[in-house]
Amino acid sequence: MPLHPDIEGFLELVELGRLTGKSQPMHELTPKEARRQFDNTSLLLDSTPVGQLEVTQLIIPSRDGQQLAARCYQRAVAELAPRPVLLYFHGGGYVVGSLDSHDTLCRRLALAGDFAVVSADYRLAPEHKFPTAFNDAEDVALWLLSEGARHGLDAARVALAGDSVGGSLVAALAMRAALMPQQLPLQPRVQVLLYPVLDAAQERPSLERFAEGYLLEKESLRWFYQLYEREVADRLDWRFSPIYAPLPGQLAPTLLWLAEYDPLLDEGLAYAERLRRAGLEISCEVKAGMTHDFARMGEVVGEVPGMLVTLAGLIGERLRG
Repeated sequence: MPLHPDIEGFLELVELGRLTGKSQPMHELTPKEARRQFDNTSLLLDSTPVGQLEVTQLIIPSRDGQQLAARCYQRAVAELAPRPVLLYFHGGGYVVGSLDSHDTLCRRLALAGDFAVVSADYRLAPEHKFPTAFNDAEDVALWLLSEGARHGLDAARVALAGDSVGGSLVAALAMRAALMPQQLPLQPRVQVLLYPVLDAAQERPSLERFAEGYLLEKESLRWFYQLYEREVADRLDWRFSPIYAPLPGQLAPTLLWLAEYDPLLDEGLAYAERLRRAGLEISCEVKAGMTHDFARMGEVVGEVPGMLVTLAGLIGERLRG
């Protein structure tokens, strides 16, 4: 279908900002400038949803002693029993993104779902190269296993979710848990991948079809990967590009949402086909008329809040099963 008219209008504003010099393509900025622009733009995409949530600030230690920030979102409940949890990792190309940039998305999921949402930070490139982001994500998962109960979280009922490179981290974590359970003894009920990065090594046709003008751009993707990698060969490591991982039979069921107008579309479709051919459980939907990052566009696109309610329902079904 055509590009969603609300997104088309938003993209016209983005283009106007560039023509007037108020904004620049991300890959033409320094990482610090890109982070500031990304966070400022996030304020335009969505507003804080109505509803009462308890939001707890958490500090999670990494393996090298650095402190990772996290937030736990949950609706107030009468019972004191540990709650199922959605562990969420934000997108941003390993270079930008934060707890703040994805705060409203996590709030919407927590308000709609019968589970707590733990949104966790990880260190960014180029200050922290591959595989730091993956190691940090794994340390967060290990913290949930060891410390979650102290915070009312049930580590036996966990879903993993992330968007863009957050989805890449989730796909890699699910692989680690299935391939090396002795290292990561987590058994996620489902992994939710929202327009994820799955193959940083191969450029597919959708990268050219949507190279410019559809929010995420080809040159920005290349810039992200170059800042995160130590060397180009890192892109073939499945912790960077999960499509190259061996496929374990016990991999968590996958819920994959892609965007029709996204340079990452084709690699998402290729990943879904690879899982299907291996006989693994995969539900893949291409969201018509949408671009990359649509799940954060609750203020721009009228359908998005309802889509997130549906997503929370699907996650809740898995966590109750």
